[in-house]
Amino acid sequence: MMQSQETCPDAVAAFERPRKGVQAAVGNIFSEEIPSPACRFRAARGDGILFFQIGTKRGTLQTSNKSLQSGRTKIGQRFIAGFRSSLRIVVREADDRGTVNRADVHFLSPISWAWNRRRTVAPSTKSAGLFSFVRFADSSVNFRRLISVASVSLALAFVAACHKARTQNSGPAEQLAPTHTVRDEAERDVELPIRVDRIVSLAPNLTEIVFAVGAGDRLVGDTEYCDYPAEAKNVSKIGDTMHPSIERIIALKPQIVLVSTASQLEAFTKQLDEQKIAVYVTNPRGLEEVFRSIETLGDLFDEHDRAAGVAADLRKRADAVEAETKQVKPLKVFYQVSGEPLYTIGRDAYLTDLVRRAGGVSVTADVPGAFPRFSDEAALAARPEAIILPSGGSMGSANSAIAAPLKNSPAASNKRVYKINDDHLSRPGPRLVDGLEEMARALHPEAFK
Repeated sequence: MMQSQETCPDAVAAFERPRKGVQAAVGNIFSEEIPSPACRFRAARGDGILFFQIGTKRGTLQTSNKSLQSGRTKIGQRFIAGFRSSLRIVVREADDRGTVNRADVHFLSPISWAWNRRRTVAPSTKSAGLFSFVRFADSSVNFRRLISVASVSLALAFVAACHKARTQNSGPAEQLAPTHTVRDEAERDVELPIRVDRIVSLAPNLTEIVFAVGAGDRLVGDTEYCDYPAEAKNVSKIGDTMHPSIERIIALKPQIVLVSTASQLEAFTKQLDEQKIAVYVTNPRGLEEVFRSIETLGDLFDEHDRAAGVAADLRKRADAVEAETKQVKPLKVFYQVSGEPLYTIGRDAYLTDLVRRAGGVSVTADVPGAFPRFSDEAALAARPEAIILPSGGSMGSANSAIAAPLKNSPAASNKRVYKINDDHLSRPGPRLVDGLEEMARALHPEAFK
């Protein structure tokens, strides 16, 4: 069944356009103005399509107790002039006109072929209502063809109007947005909408990047650890970084889910793929790759200029630090990720690059992996000159003391153990340069006097 006018706002306009075309054709026949009987479009029950009936019997048709010469029937006289056949008129329920039953006149629906034996008695010739027009037809072949063409035009216009309204009212899920394919930092091809309006972040550093490039208003979900900038605290929470709630993510209907490392993928990527939700992985292994991540995400969110400006400012600050630390002798540095059990940074960690830029050399730079577990024996043998403890910040007092195997190291003996805000070190985002500046000043205060 077709839509009603309530759900099809262009239906009236759709009928008006073909109606005017039919009236124009009638105007070519009659040069003087002819008043048209007022009537309304009505459909047979169960059809949803407007229809009218052309009589097929020959003979004189009487519509009331007036003769065909009366003023009320001059429209019919003029309309049938030049045609051999008489007409039958069916006009339904307009302007409160009475109806009578007549066995020899039927009202035939083109869809249900339902019978309706009602006809109009003494219709008014005053123009009234939106659908006021001449409703006469003859039985000749030529005129029947004209009416058939007009009927088909009405039906097609009605269907087109309904389709237009349905398309305009459809939701995002019903309209396929244009997409493009990009490659993430895990070397995966990801299909994304060209315009991304709904973002979920599964890491604090990615949340910070989203806000930094100007797309924070499109962030619909993030983790419980996402607390910077302050606006991030007001975003819907989907759990923690390693154990997000898939149900919450799906309910938020994101177009993209941002993941900080490939290690987060295995648990939930399949479920998100089934929901046609794209997963984009960032996995920087150095400070320059962090800058490129910022630029890339800015491009994905159509914030190229702002992201490029942020990255340029950060590069300038990082270059200024390196210019100073190149003038001093590098220190052997142990970076303690956690003391019990003992974890550190390996050759694949972006922090290894950060230590180098700050004027140090990581004693674990050759250890495979990003954040390997380190044995007590290896820690004793490392003999670092300085120890970095990421603490404070989101970690609170955690990791505020050096591990037991390091207590007799040269760094501990010379009181060269430095606590640096872990949010500035553990989040590879815009504030990582803050961590670089703090680390460089701690290791080489003489270079920044």
